[in-house]
Amino acid sequence: MRYAIRLAQRAEAQGEVPVGAVLVIDGKCVAEGWNTPISDNDPTAHAEIKALRQAGQALENYRLLNSTLYITLEPCVMCMGAISHARVQRIVFGAIDAKRGAVCSALSLTDADFLNHRIEWQGEVLADTCADLLRDFFRARRKR
Repeated sequence: MRYAIRLAQRAEAQGEVPVGAVLVIDGKCVAEGWNTPISDNDPTAHAEIKALRQAGQALENYRLLNSTLYITLEPCVMCMGAISHARVQRIVFGAIDAKRGAVCSALSLTDADFLNHRIEWQGEVLADTCADLLRDFFRARRKR
């Protein structure tokens, strides 16, 4: 998670919402991503999606079996859909997203009957650090 936080800081340095993601298989970092929707002019360029795309290319497989995705913020609906389609085994996230989170907040897609893949999850890992990063980013943005 600490590496995902460093990636989130990279996003922030680029003027993006500070979210980072790291995909791990067998204890090895296979892929990483950070938010770039603004700089890429791509609404799908969330940290999770970028990490999933990179992992698929690296492994030459769209199925990311036996993987864990570490994310600094609870994933949104779009990202949870992609995580499910990729067959990620487990997600670990930092800050809760009460308004848009699709794991345990606004929605609980890990328990959705219409998905045929169940995703294990753990939330609020280094939550204060992850939440502070987001809070500070938006506070500074509002001041401008």
